[in-house]
Amino acid sequence: MKLATDVTHCDDLMRALQGFRGYAGPVLRHWGTLLASRLGSGSRLLVAGNGGSAAQAQHLTAELVGRYRDDRPAFSALALHADTSSTTAIANDYGVQEIFARQVAAHGRAADVLALLSTSGASANLLVAASEAHRLGMTVLALTGPAPNPLADAADEALCVEAATSATVQELHLVAVHMLCETFDQAVARRETAHRRNREGAARPGTTDRRYWSVATGGAPEEHHRPDERPGASWALLLEEDGT
Repeated sequence: MKLATDVTHCDDLMRALQGFRGYAGPVLRHWGTLLASRLGSGSRLLVAGNGGSAAQAQHLTAELVGRYRDDRPAFSALALHADTSSTTAIANDYGVQEIFARQVAAHGRAADVLALLSTSGASANLLVAASEAHRLGMTVLALTGPAPNPLADAADEALCVEAATSATVQELHLVAVHMLCETFDQAVARRETAHRRNREGAARPGTTDRRYWSVATGGAPEEHHRPDERPGASWALLLEEDGT
């Protein structure tokens, strides 16, 4: 086995990061906006990975349940590998390939999101989990190594990190997690501002009407005006910079 020199690892990371800056930003901004909309409307995020990717998955859920930078409400996010009793029981009774799919079946609901992390993009237990999530009507996001790979093909959307080694892929996955948390927090702040303006506008008759969209589980967005006429509905103001 050929060992890297003391700086080769850093050189590999720097080269991969240059390309990553170009293609990762738009994807992660979209994912952050998507998660803010789903989680802000009561859905939850399930996350899974194996080995080092399990650590990255748990890092992501910790940032959402806790906070990333500034204080904000807590959001529902579960790292499926973290329940060791369930994971080992499922592996013992159903086989290792089912350890995440069984938990997706237990916790997942339509409009929830499943995020899967894999440097190879070929982990069998993640592929089975993606299939189960689709059966339930969930959205599947995948963070993988270089394309093409089976997990990217199985997901609704994938960010495939181009890097020469698994170690570098995993390091850029952590960068992606932090960028996702940043864009998530920004989208949450925009939603809170929109809801506040919505409430203020409803309290002042004669204010300018705005375009809003209802968030319908499993369906296409519907355009409405005067959201105060739909008690109990969930609303999200679409801002031009979102690109949605």
